[in-house]
Amino acid sequence: MNAPARFTDALPAAVFDAPARAKFARHYPEQPHILAHGLTSHPLLEIEALAGLAGQLPPASVEYNRGDLPIGVDGKPGANGMTIAETIRRVAEAESWAVLKNIEQVPAYRDLLLGLLEEIRPEIEAATGAMLTPQGFIFVSSPNSVTPYHFDPEHNILLQIRGTKVMTQFPAGDTRFVPDTAHETYHSGGPRELKWDDAMLPHGTQFALSPGEALFVPVMAPHFVKNGPAPSVSLSITWRSEWSYRESDARIFNAILRSRGFSPGAPGRFPHQNYAKAYAFRVMRKLGLTGA
Repeated sequence: MNAPARFTDALPAAVFDAPARAKFARHYPEQPHILAHGLTSHPLLEIEALAGLAGQLPPASVEYNRGDLPIGVDGKPGANGMTIAETIRRVAEAESWAVLKNIEQVPAYRDLLLGLLEEIRPEIEAATGAMLTPQGFIFVSSPNSVTPYHFDPEHNILLQIRGTKVMTQFPAGDTRFVPDTAHETYHSGGPRELKWDDAMLPHGTQFALSPGEALFVPVMAPHFVKNGPAPSVSLSITWRSEWSYRESDARIFNAILRSRGFSPGAPGRFPHQNYAKAYAFRVMRKLGLTGA
C-alpha cells in the first residue's frame, strides 16, 4: 500500500464534537447509544487502501467469511474461496464480510486509532480509569451480509463510514441471552460465537447506522449485525480497562472453580467489583496453578 505514514491532515478538527462527547460521558460504560461523528471519509478507509492494509497484516489479524449466514452459527463460518484482498475489492458482489484486526500494527492506522481515542480519553478515564490496550478493527461487508451472534471483551465504538447496517444488541451480563458458562468458556480461550435462539429476538434493541453515526457497544454485550443493501465499511475503535480485565479474570477463576465441582456466582458488572476473584486468579496464574 502506497500510503504516507501519517494522515492527520485528513481528520476534521474533531471527529467527536462537544455534544457527542457529552452524550458519551452520560452513557459510558454500560448504556449503548448512537453518537454523531465526523469521519465520513478518509484516505486510509478507501477500499483500495483497505485491500493494501490486508496485505500488510499478519494472517492471524485477518478474518473473512461468507456473509450469507444465519444469525447463529456453530463455530467459525465457512470460507468464501477468495483471498482477503479479492474479498475487499469485490465486496459489492462477494457475498462476504471481512474484518481487519489490530490495525494499530501498521503505523498510519495506529495514528488514526490513537487520534480518535485521544478525543474521548477524558470521558473514558473519568468512568473506568486508565484507557488500556487500544485496538482498531475495520469491517468490510457485502450487501445484506450477516455477522452472526457473538460478544467482545472490549469497550467499543463502531463508526459507520460507508453504507448502512443494523446492529441488534442484548444486555451485557444477562443470562437469558448468554449463560455464565459461555462467558467462562470464551475467557478461557473458547470462541466468541454464541448460541442463538429466535425466541430472544424480541428482547434485542436495534440500532440502525448510517455514515456519520457511531454506536457504543458495552463490554460483552451480545449482538449480531445485518448489513444494508450497499457495501459497508465500519471502523471499531476499542480499548480495555482494569474493570474489563477484572471481569475477564473473574470469569476464568469461575471456570476453574466450576471444573472442580463448585457452582460460582457470576461476577459483577461495575468498576469497583470483581477484585477478589480477579486477583485470586492472577495469583494462581503467577504461581503456575491454572495452566493459563
